[in-house]
Formats: sequence, C-alpha cells, structure tokens
Amino acid sequence: MNYSPELKDALLRRMLPPNNESITKISREEGISEQTLRNWRDKARKEGYAAPGTDAVPDDWSTQDKFLVVVETASMNETELAEYARKKGLYVEQIKAWKDACMNANGGIAKEASRLNRELKDSEKERRKLEKELQRKEKALAEAAALLVLSKKANAIWGDPEDE
Repeated sequence: MNYSPELKDALLRRMLPPNNESITKISREEGISEQTLRNWRDKARKEGYAAPGTDAVPDDWSTQDKFLVVVETASMNETELAEYARKKGLYVEQIKAWKDACMNANGGIAKEASRLNRELKDSEKERRKLEKELQRKEKALAEAAALLVLSKKANAIWGDPEDE
C-alpha cells in the first residue's frame, strides 16, 4: 500500500526525538503495520537522520545514532545546537559528551595499533634470528654427519688405527 510522503513524515516525526512515541502505539492509532513503521524508521536512519533503533532514552542509543547526532551538529553554533537539542529531546551536554567520545574514540585504537606493530616487528626479528640459528645448526649437523660417514669409510678402507 502506498502512503503519502506527508503522512510518512508526520509519523516519522512522532517516532523520532523529541516525541519518541512507540511504534506499537502509532501502529494501533493509524492502522499501519509495525513492520512498515520500522522500515520507514530504518530508512530514515540510513539516510542519516538520528533515529534510534528502539524506543530507548538518548543515553541508551546506539553508538551509530550518537555519531549521527554529532555529525549533524558539527557545524552548528551554540544557539543552533540548543534548538537542535530541544527538537530532538536531547541536552546540549549530552551532545557535547558524545562529541568528546567520538573525538577520543580512535586515540586508544591508534596506540594499540602502534603497540601491535612494534610487537609484530619484534617477533619478526626474533623469527629471523631463530631461522639463522637453525640454519647454522643444520649446517653444523650436516658437517658432523659427513665427517662421521667419511671416518667410517676411511676405517673400512684402511682399517681402524686403534686396532693396530
């Protein structure tokens, strides 16, 4: 069934902050299936609107939704940010905290990546060192085996000098 864009927009506004009406309630009132409403909400999320996947309070939103809010508000001044927060049912402090979290999100990852790279280089050096030592020992073993074989052949040909 086709629904008008105006109806979709109106229902989306009811589902999204600051209203955050439950999909079940809207479905009962409007006679539209819950799955259709969820599809509309999910499509809005994919288009970049901050729309939580559940009826959760803002602090329980997914990191993706919080990040979308941070992106949407990145270029706003204080007045615009305050108006945006009111419309979405958020506090300016929440948005600022989410922004700080986003800004610091990769700091730990970069340090961890650096540490892992260092460990990888160290283990690679250790591996090369062990391979060289193994090759040296294999050569020494091969030389000892060759000397043993030659000594046995010499003894077989000329006899054992200890016997005389």
